[in-house]
Amino acid sequence: MNSDFSTFITSLETALKRPLPGKVAQFKMAPYDRVLKLIANAFTSKRTKESAVLCLFYPKNREPHFSLILRNTYKGVHSGQIGFPGGKVEEEDASFEQTALRETEEEVGVQRDHVKIIGVLTDLYIPPSGFLVHPFIGYLETAPDFIPDSNEVSKIIETPLSTLMDESIVGRKKIKVSSANLKVKYPYFDIQGETVWGATAMILSELKEIIKLT
Repeated sequence: MNSDFSTFITSLETALKRPLPGKVAQFKMAPYDRVLKLIANAFTSKRTKESAVLCLFYPKNREPHFSLILRNTYKGVHSGQIGFPGGKVEEEDASFEQTALRETEEEVGVQRDHVKIIGVLTDLYIPPSGFLVHPFIGYLETAPDFIPDSNEVSKIIETPLSTLMDESIVGRKKIKVSSANLKVKYPYFDIQGETVWGATAMILSELKEIIKLT
């Protein structure tokens, strides 16, 4: 592990042990209707479904990178969207961390025992699907050879950290919402020409705020 990447990981791990910026940071990239649903959900929530995702850092071209995936088109609220590797908790999973690691191995081929988990971000509830997402942060000492699952993953988007920290990629535009079959103006990140919005953008927003403090 090169010294610059090692320094970044050490600083990030330290920052993740402090109080997290939480929903204040998440809501910077939250669709307006999501905020309203979350307010209503605070009084009526029956959260029965749990999931976990992994933001995986690794060194590439002398810079920290993390991977996003473009999901295949299917019948579901997250069809064709950008997200982190991850998915729902299965009976075999001993913890949410194990869910994130198992799903990452299944979806992008990174062996779970090669990943070092250094912290967690704030849980995030997704109203359209009813999932409570547990985001984990981990790293690899070297860049992986990804093996995407063709049934679930359309492509892998390897993202330099500098891209996330670039304020020019933040915008607002009308995005088609499959669950409502209409277009709504939402905040998003433009990452390598892909529109990253919704829960993934909210997770990235909190991560970005944390990294600013390292």
